[in-house]
Amino acid sequence: QVQVVESGGGLVQAGGSLRLSCTASGSSFAINTMGWYRQAPGKQRELVATLTTYGNTNYADSVKGRFTISRDNAKNTVYLQMNSLKPEDTAVYYCNAHAYVLGFGSGDYWGQGTQVTVSS
Repeated sequence: QVQVVESGGGLVQAGGSLRLSCTASGSSFAINTMGWYRQAPGKQRELVATLTTYGNTNYADSVKGRFTISRDNAKNTVYLQMNSLKPEDTAVYYCNAHAYVLGFGSGDYWGQGTQVTVSS
C-alpha cells in the first residue's frame, strides 16, 4: 500500500540542529497530510508537526519557533528542520502519512521511527 521511511536522526548537543526526512512510496495513492510525531521513553506518542497538501501547518506548542516542517509534494517527502534542540526533545521520531489508497480507502501509514538524542 504505502511505505514510509524516515532518515536523519542522530545525536546532537543541546542548542544544535538536525533535519529529518521522510518519503512515502507505493502505488495508486494520494497523500493528504504528512507529519511528525515523537515518543519519549515512558511517554505516549505526541504530535510534533503536520503539514497538509494545501500548506496548512500545525505545531506542538513545545516546538513552535524552533522546528519547521516542509514538504515536497512531487516527491511525497516531508522534512522537519529542528533548531535550538533541547534534551527534552530526545525521542523516537515517527513520520506519518495520511493517504488514500485505491481499493483500500483512507488510512494512516507510519514509518519505523528514527532516534533523536539531545545531550545536555
